[in-house]
Amino acid sequence: MSQRAAWIGLGVMGYPMAGHLKSKAGIPVTVYNRTGAKAEKWAAQFSDKTAPTPAEAARDADFVFACVGNDDDLRQVTTGPDGAFQAMKKGAVFVDHTTASADVARELHAAASAKGLGFVDAPVSGGQAGAENGVLTVMCGGEQGDFDKAAPLIAHYSRMCRLLGPTGSGQLAKMVNQICIAGLVQGLSEAVNFGMKAGLNMEAVVEVISKGAAGSWQMENRHKTMIAGKFDFGFAVDWMRKDLGICLAEANNNGASLPITALIDQFYADVQKMGGKRWDTSSLIARLQR
Repeated sequence: MSQRAAWIGLGVMGYPMAGHLKSKAGIPVTVYNRTGAKAEKWAAQFSDKTAPTPAEAARDADFVFACVGNDDDLRQVTTGPDGAFQAMKKGAVFVDHTTASADVARELHAAASAKGLGFVDAPVSGGQAGAENGVLTVMCGGEQGDFDKAAPLIAHYSRMCRLLGPTGSGQLAKMVNQICIAGLVQGLSEAVNFGMKAGLNMEAVVEVISKGAAGSWQMENRHKTMIAGKFDFGFAVDWMRKDLGICLAEANNNGASLPITALIDQFYADVQKMGGKRWDTSSLIARLQR
């Protein structure tokens, strides 16, 4: 019998990820979204069906994927009264693509195990473009057997997927990722602003230095919009502050020092006060140009 899947959460990431799963894996995918109209749109586009609750979406599924907002949202769609864990069959695997805390991953792994379910925490990196193009990086935590079952399906919307350790390791790796990005974007913001103040043609400068040791994804993909002051796209400042809050809380638990991350988090708070809550994270440069 063919496998069946469910997808919970059809935001800017989940919508295209679920679409790749459906179109490339060729298996039935039942979707649930808090805003029903979004689920109906997806179902019409990909010729599949919706469900009124996470539990109904997950019923009879071999794999249930989720990509929601935060820890509380995740608890609601898993262990809540209408959550997926209430209806999933034994042996099914829940794959969580939400960027959340390592603590909630461990909590939900325990709840899933008690019901005979598998659980993989699998946050992603690559942004909306990566989701739309099916080339995300997926950082996973969990048991080898559960990962081995889920990996062939995750491959339909990723170019890198790896198990990095026990439950929570995926979320911890995503924290490492966000710490790196925050520092890179702040450094790029200062550099571009400095060059513009100095009267340099910064597009020409970046064309040169991006081929050297200073090069990065952020430089290649964000320098033009930073120079132009365009930020109405991409990964929102609100989301980055949520993620950095998770990083700082974890650092408080494990004793790691994150002085630069803490400072940049406050810089993003400044951007929020400027009205940039939904601006791309590259908008850090805007606070330097006030």
